[in-house]
Amino acid sequence: MQPQTHTNSYYAATVNDVTDFAPLLGENSADVCVIGAGFTGISTALHLAERGYNVHVVEANKVGWGASGRNGGQMIGGIAGEENIAKHHGRDVEDVFGELRWAGHKIIRECVQKYRIECDLKFGYLDVAIKKRHLRDLEADYERLLKADFPHEFRLLSKSETQEAIGTDAYVGALLNMGNGHLHPLKMCVGEARAAVSLGTTVYERSPVLHIEHSGRPRVVTQQGSVTADAVVIAGNAYHDLDRKLRGVMFPVHSFIIATEPLSEDIVSTINPMDLAVCDPNFVLQYFRLSADKRLLFGGRINYFGDDPEIIKNNLRRKMLKIYPQLANIGIDYAWGGTIGVPITRVPQLGRVSPNVFYCQGYSGHGVNVTHLMGKILADAVAGTLEQFDLFADVKPFTVPGAHWLSKPMVALGMLYYQMRDRL
Repeated sequence: MQPQTHTNSYYAATVNDVTDFAPLLGENSADVCVIGAGFTGISTALHLAERGYNVHVVEANKVGWGASGRNGGQMIGGIAGEENIAKHHGRDVEDVFGELRWAGHKIIRECVQKYRIECDLKFGYLDVAIKKRHLRDLEADYERLLKADFPHEFRLLSKSETQEAIGTDAYVGALLNMGNGHLHPLKMCVGEARAAVSLGTTVYERSPVLHIEHSGRPRVVTQQGSVTADAVVIAGNAYHDLDRKLRGVMFPVHSFIIATEPLSEDIVSTINPMDLAVCDPNFVLQYFRLSADKRLLFGGRINYFGDDPEIIKNNLRRKMLKIYPQLANIGIDYAWGGTIGVPITRVPQLGRVSPNVFYCQGYSGHGVNVTHLMGKILADAVAGTLEQFDLFADVKPFTVPGAHWLSKPMVALGMLYYQMRDRL
């Protein structure tokens, strides 16, 4: 596998710091070697570095190259698969999770403040309802926030209030949550990497890992070098297949985004005066928000597995205009896609492939929040505290035979199935 540069995204074009870390060369030693410099890997490294560990991060391409630097930038509370985890442990969902749903948000807030990371962090988010059954789900979410004494503003919006907030009549209501938010993900990931380096972490780019030698001290091997460490963390999510044990346990699902040209203040004041991130409740969902320079970033899943910008533009533009027909004459400046990991059970997958080689993957679209929580949990596990790690690791992944080789047709069939469910 040859190292690659960033995809042609709005984020790559506007990142405020371009990394150029040297590749891994020769024999090296560390307390911990982290494979993957996305949110999971970098968050883990930063948490460990703050505790005084000597950490080496090995990245195949560039910091934030994968989903962490391409995603919708929406900071959403909650953890996918909560009910399945609670059921497995025979406990109540609220008892198991509670504030854990928002722990990633707290980590992000504190990290941005502590390390002065400029990543366009904003707060304000709308879960929108397309149908009446969606309203019932939002009402249940509202009651849960009420019981939890949620410290941020939240309220249910009527159809007319939703239209006033985001300038479209496509939805029948919404739940406003000022604890959720949005950010520039690549700026955030690079900022965290710089913070980790400032604490002594070493980051290697353009260094695809060939294999891991499992022994008393595992050895991570690339074409030009290696890192021998007391512990290894595999944090490649949907972009790796280093260990056979991790094949077929989740589907690589593609999501795509377009970025319009900068919008006028008149348009902004009509379609999103509160600068909210918006997401619908469908499995084959759509999500959108404004960037810092007032472009509309509009994303969703389409039944396509390539990276042709024109195909992405044409597909998503049609979807965008159903919500905002007033943008018909607005140009599209960027179009890109990426891959997210979706486990069969939707439960984030934490575990070990050997006693001192950990892994974490599969966030089902909640990655910005959950990766930061998982970084702390992985750091705790490396340090010997396994309570939260075991909460997830005890729920064993469900393996689909052949999924590693047949992922594209299986995902396509799954998309059709969920599109039919979304229409009901």
